[in-house]
Amino acid sequence: MKENYQETMEKEIAALGDRKPTLLLQCCCAPCSSAVLERLARHFKLKLYYYNPNIYPEKEYKKRAEQFSKLLACPEFNSDIEMIPAPYEPERFEAAAKGLEDEKEGGKRCEQCFKLRLFETARKAKEIGADYFCTTLTVSPHKNADILNAVGIEAEKEYGVKFLRSDFKKKEGYKRSTELSNELGLYRQNYCGCKYSIWF
Repeated sequence: MKENYQETMEKEIAALGDRKPTLLLQCCCAPCSSAVLERLARHFKLKLYYYNPNIYPEKEYKKRAEQFSKLLACPEFNSDIEMIPAPYEPERFEAAAKGLEDEKEGGKRCEQCFKLRLFETARKAKEIGADYFCTTLTVSPHKNADILNAVGIEAEKEYGVKFLRSDFKKKEGYKRSTELSNELGLYRQNYCGCKYSIWF
């Protein structure tokens, strides 16, 4: 039977009790992150990791990164949330996407992109001593939660840091992200990120 990742996450959070462990959250952009932070901030010490070597061009990468200052200026989020510096490594994405340039959006190229970002997040989580890592990517209706969670579980096995299973689009998560983005005046991009996604 197909796993309900929202229920899995809720059970994991319920089991925390009064503990508030550290979670490194791979953030694709501030708009998608908004609704995810709203769900997680009460339960975890959040550290945000804007690791997105896929975003093209660099000007767009920086524009999206700048939106986090607006997001974290919101009183609900800024008390116990830290941004962890992340490198911009477009050459790593290009290497991962090599030979997959003509793949349809949501296909094998995207899977390699997910793997690049989540494995790096798991590595960083281990480096900083985080208890969990997770990604905001499952809030998007265009991202396959089964694939993302499978990749996260692989990275968990590789680095020994627990991956928080999720499907943040459940319970109208994406709708909430658009509401918060409008309230906070966040720039919302019109393509996923890589130069190949601009063409579709």
